[in-house]
Amino acid sequence: MASISWFSCLHIRPTATAGDKGLSSPITVEHHKTRPQNLLSSSEEGLAINRRQLILHTSTAAIAASSTDSNALALNDVSEDFSIYTDDENKFKIDIPQEWQIGTGESAGFKSLTAFYPKEQSNSNVSVVITGVGPDFTKMESFGKVEEFADTLVSGLDRSWKKPPGVAAKLIDCKSSKGFYFIEYTLQSPGEGRKHLYSAIGMLTNGWYNRLYTVTGQYGEEETDKYASKIQKTVRSFKFI
Repeated sequence: MASISWFSCLHIRPTATAGDKGLSSPITVEHHKTRPQNLLSSSEEGLAINRRQLILHTSTAAIAASSTDSNALALNDVSEDFSIYTDDENKFKIDIPQEWQIGTGESAGFKSLTAFYPKEQSNSNVSVVITGVGPDFTKMESFGKVEEFADTLVSGLDRSWKKPPGVAAKLIDCKSSKGFYFIEYTLQSPGEGRKHLYSAIGMLTNGWYNRLYTVTGQYGEEETDKYASKIQKTVRSFKFI
């Protein structure tokens, strides 16, 4: 299977802030996207490709401008520096830094997209992407063990072997805990700074269909001291309700 990877700047319309729920001008957030192509016709090969495609497709997402339904979320103080964002419709909650913006959007192939990001200009952010999966995927182990899952994700993003070299992806760590797969990796385009990404991936069913939740935090290496601990704490705080 061939795939095309690229970076794109995505325009997000803020819908609220964690601190005062005020609005400000839109902020540009950069995400890495992968578009799978040339699927094979064999049913057996197709199943393997669809599993790989789903892993790559849900690793990141394009977020379109949209407004948040005020009845779908609630912000509650959890500490001096963080607030709890609760999405009753999509059945999750997450701790986000005070004063961070909140944006939502929709895209083909995704059921829900939510982003959290600083007020100031920055490529650092945390996103929650929800994707529908087939009945064969009932738990994270349906994708294979965490090591296999992580290797598929990172190797599918890596283009450092091409001539000229493309994006270099490197797996840092992975583990399975309480039904979630946690994956840490880096991405670096030629001539650009390295980006650190930390993801938590889990599944939830409502009795009729299964959903895959991909929570990904990213920050540039130059912003490690400023955002690394906040982003990792935010991703690790994700819970189903």
